[in-house]
Amino acid sequence: MKNSFADRLNYKAERFLSKGGSSIFKSLLIIFIVVFVVLVGLRLILINIFPSLDYTGNIFRDIWVTFLEMTDPGNMNQDNDAPTFLKVLTVLSGLTGVILLSMLIGFITTALDTMLYDFRKGRGKVIESNHTIILGWNERVVDVIRELILANESESKASVVILSNEDKEEMDNLITKRLPDMMTTEVITTQGDYANINELKRINLESARSIIILAGCSESATLSKKKASDVQSVKSILAITACQNGKNELPIIAEIFTKEKRDIISFFEDDNIIAIDSWNIMGKLLIQTSLTSGLDTVYKEILSFDGCEIYFYEDQWNNLQFGELSYYLKDGIPLGIYSEKEGLVLRPPVDTILSNGDSVVILAEDDSTISFEGKQYFFPNRDKKIIDVRLEQKKKRILILGWHKVAEVFIEEATDYLLDGSDFDILFDAPTEELTSAIDEIAGTYPDFNINLHDSNPLDLDNLEKINPESYDTIVILSQSMEEQSADKIDSDTLIILLLLRKVVKDANGLHIITQVLNSENQEIITQTNVDDFIISNKLITMILAQLSEEALMKTFYDDIFSEDGSEIYVKPATLYFDTFPQKITFADAIFCAQQRGEICLGIRKGDLSKSLKNNFGITLNLSKDTEIELLENDFLIVLSEDEL
Repeated sequence: MKNSFADRLNYKAERFLSKGGSSIFKSLLIIFIVVFVVLVGLRLILINIFPSLDYTGNIFRDIWVTFLEMTDPGNMNQDNDAPTFLKVLTVLSGLTGVILLSMLIGFITTALDTMLYDFRKGRGKVIESNHTIILGWNERVVDVIRELILANESESKASVVILSNEDKEEMDNLITKRLPDMMTTEVITTQGDYANINELKRINLESARSIIILAGCSESATLSKKKASDVQSVKSILAITACQNGKNELPIIAEIFTKEKRDIISFFEDDNIIAIDSWNIMGKLLIQTSLTSGLDTVYKEILSFDGCEIYFYEDQWNNLQFGELSYYLKDGIPLGIYSEKEGLVLRPPVDTILSNGDSVVILAEDDSTISFEGKQYFFPNRDKKIIDVRLEQKKKRILILGWHKVAEVFIEEATDYLLDGSDFDILFDAPTEELTSAIDEIAGTYPDFNINLHDSNPLDLDNLEKINPESYDTIVILSQSMEEQSADKIDSDTLIILLLLRKVVKDANGLHIITQVLNSENQEIITQTNVDDFIISNKLITMILAQLSEEALMKTFYDDIFSEDGSEIYVKPATLYFDTFPQKITFADAIFCAQQRGEICLGIRKGDLSKSLKNNFGITLNLSKDTEIELLENDFLIVLSEDEL
């Protein structure tokens, strides 16, 4: 079918106007000029045909009057003395001008609104450099920013850029409310699809320092939401790589829920891309915390930028033995050696010779305080001997109140640490078929352990009394619902259970009560319940994300300390080392005493301060090595060791 001239004209006009604001402005301007020429022409033609209508005798004045009448109808009074025929043109000029100028004003207003909207949404180009980029938004974002602010504290100017689908104003309001002091860090938020190449280029990705990709949902979300979050994260990684011409040069740390998507990321064979499995890390932290009291606080200090941190430090070691290096450093405790050939070796033999160029993993106050000058500053009492008593491993009874997918990892990890025959009792109110079958499958996988599900509501005082919590070695409190809930709702249930336990448990000696607290702001409330340990999952995971964004090699450290086969951190009673108290020693002596058991001493814990939040629960890491310490019978050494014995 042949298109008519009108169809073709409409199509071309539509295509021209669809090109944006400039096309509309040009169209209005052309229409104004055409109408102006037509009206001036009609006026001059009438005057030419009927000379009697020319009451001014000036052709240029007629042109000027027509222009004034079109741009401002108030100028129509300039033709008050004009003949009737000319007044008709005057009215037509004014009316046409009103219509065209109204259209132009409407266009300008719309364009201005669009421009202001783009400003509010942060749609402009970001020109920061050496900045940390956060892609996505979830409940962990504020804690991630807080850690990055602490990491950038020593810099004169730093920046964090957030690209998310969330509303920019809402992001800005939350950040301003929760983080009133940004110190030297500027936080820039912008709205957009973080899996879109053009959006990533807009935030100057090529000049960034590192990238953190946050999950699009919480750990308690449905499987379909988690899969959608993982797909978005994988798309983002592909887009980031495409922005760098197909070769990624930036550290990328992504939260990935499913093993399938983590396997896909491993296909990139890129050491710069790190997929974090939050559940796996939390499960390992839960089991390690259940074995040793106070470990949660130790991890929070090590993983946070606020306090002691882990650094990879390279120097000319001049064939010094690893065991002697601590006494040569004014600040810092060596934990292991890293080399390209051997990888990371934590807690190597004390007589290991350090080669020039080896990177030593050091726990220190700051990287600027680490200095090796080849001079020994501290001299431990090498006549100090320990009794070297080992804890007796025994079967454990563990009570799990509630359920969370992290509990599967917890039980799996626990089977590597605990003796066969240990008990796992799970209390859950009205368990679903899905939960029942999941626990049956776990019980079938680990037949050497007693894993039992009890249909009972932990929020009921009578139910807690019947289970006899005092008969267990460890109590783990998790979510009380299988459905997705807010962090505050889960924490509220946890708080109620803790209060009920305080009423039920009369003798808490030797009983570890561990909670999974999702909102870090609830920490101080939880400590009022005399809980022995608590895991702030969001806080710890955000610390790990921030640490990895600053130093990708930290992944090797985490893999080791969170693995049963590697070295782990334990808080061990001083009675394993000494038989008489008080013991008056220096921290250098404590390091030497721990070396006699093949351990590395990181700090001490004072037993009488173990419930004091103000005193960091009695924990002090990386003391000055000439600090004098008085250890009592209820005090502890914090050590890097092979096991908890």
